[in-house]
Amino acid sequence: MQTILEISGLTKTYAGGFTALKGVDLSINKGEIFALLGPNGAGKTTLIGAVCGLVRPTSGTINAFGEDMARNWRRLRARVGLVPQELATDMFERVQHAVGHSRGLFGLPPDPARVEEILRALSLWDKRDAQIRTLSGGMKRRVLIAKALAHDPELLFLDEPTAGVDVELRRDMWRQIELLRERGTTIILTTHYLEEAEEMADRVGIINKGEILMVDGKKAMMERLGRTEALITLAQPLDTVPEVLSAFPVSLTEEGRVLCYRGGGGEGDIGGTTEVAELTKALTRSGIDYTAIDIHESSLEDIFVDLLDGGAA
Repeated sequence: MQTILEISGLTKTYAGGFTALKGVDLSINKGEIFALLGPNGAGKTTLIGAVCGLVRPTSGTINAFGEDMARNWRRLRARVGLVPQELATDMFERVQHAVGHSRGLFGLPPDPARVEEILRALSLWDKRDAQIRTLSGGMKRRVLIAKALAHDPELLFLDEPTAGVDVELRRDMWRQIELLRERGTTIILTTHYLEEAEEMADRVGIINKGEILMVDGKKAMMERLGRTEALITLAQPLDTVPEVLSAFPVSLTEEGRVLCYRGGGGEGDIGGTTEVAELTKALTRSGIDYTAIDIHESSLEDIFVDLLDGGAA
């Protein structure tokens, strides 16, 4: 698989001594959607800024499209698009002019047909003559995306693209991002919405305190780190876990009224749902009656929280 962006040993220490990035290594494949997850202050925006020329790294290298970005910054930057987290644009500018102007900033000639295509794709054509300040928050974010697409970048960064956007608009923007991928655009997005990454991303990277904790395919990550949780409501409370259940990862909660199973996942482990079935059989054989079972499979959010907790330990 072709690599479009290669980051090696990237660090950033600010004048006050705060280190935002600590030796980050990251490879992005051409044509993928990559989700970079992390809490506030984890280093996501600093990393994006370093690639886009907004932040000067302290050390390390950034290679884009097979070339050193530090040596060929102006030419390579023209192949990169950025949708910033902040709504940084002239609010009195009209939508169509703003998008056309962004195209000119990268030295491209006017192309009204391409601008119209972008605005129509983002459901902005009807707002083309409106001042940006008159638009809703969701529409303003669409304008930022349109401006970033004006010069047809091959690599697109989306920094919290759906922050403050309602669920309907968020899902509409997901569809637009998928269409961009179909056009061959490589997309790196940061998000606080874990379901967003779970819905769209091919691979997921988790960053905390300036360090990459993990990078893996979304499916592989969930299979390797995912867990099954089953809450079994017992007909009669137990004082302790019976010896016959000692082989299972279970504990008692709710004053002995609920048997809690947490297991499955992990390389080489038996599937969690299969083990829950074996657990219920063991309960039946032992004459331990139960009235309900609630089974929950780990989401990407569960894995994310677990990794951050482990990283903080």
